[in-house]
Parts: sequence; C-alpha cells; structure tokens
Amino acid sequence: MAKVPLKYLNRKEEIFQNYLQQIDKHIEDVLEGRVEEMFELRDLAALLFIHPTHLSNVIKQHTGLHPCYFYEKKLIAVAKNLLADPELSIADVARKLTYDPSNFTKWFKFFEHITPSQYRKQLQEASALTETQVSVG
Repeated sequence: MAKVPLKYLNRKEEIFQNYLQQIDKHIEDVLEGRVEEMFELRDLAALLFIHPTHLSNVIKQHTGLHPCYFYEKKLIAVAKNLLADPELSIADVARKLTYDPSNFTKWFKFFEHITPSQYRKQLQEASALTETQVSVG
C-alpha cells in the first residue's frame, strides 16, 4: 500500500478546519442578521476556493462523514440554545435560522426525533427537577 504524503493529510485537516470555521462564521452572520439565507455546500466551498465535489470528497475521506453532517450538527446545537430561551417563540427561533416555522419543526424533529415544543418541555421539566433538588438539599 502506498504511503500518503503528510502534506496531503495536513491539507485535508486544513480544509476540514476551514470548513468548520466558515460554518461558524456563517451561522453567526445569520443570527446577527447580516445574512438572510442559509448557505448551501457550494457556497461554503466557494468561500474556501475549492469545488463543492472536492470539498465533499475531502471531508468524507478525512472524517468518514458527509460535510452536511457537521453543518446540521452545528445548526441543531444553535437551535437548541435558542429554544432554551423562553423569551423566544418557536416561530422566532425558526425565523432566526431562516426557516419557515412549520419546516423548522419538521427539520428539528428529523434530527432530534422530537418537536421543538417537546424539546422545550423536556428542558422545563429538567429545570423544575433541578430546582426541586436544590430546594430539598
């Protein structure tokens, strides 16, 4: 088996890390209202000055996962964080993330296997349980 040059392995890691940084920056831009639409893979690839297919192939080879996995994982984390704020309605959270509210619910349920309102209820129950334990202790 041929040995892969270290510079090639390092370049894969560099592309992967740059991709993750671009996702973070883009999500921040969306939340701050500087951008009105979520990027697609081709948009992120363009920011890295590489072809979308190359980006996809490199990340799949490097991590074993499709690039969308990392994008969705970060979006779900942001959505959960926003849903933890009782001041924001679920529709507000959806709009902040550029989703139509009904599509947001479907999207969230696809990844988390519960709806945003069920997720919120779980958070409230966990919070109430913690408060009870603190007041008892």
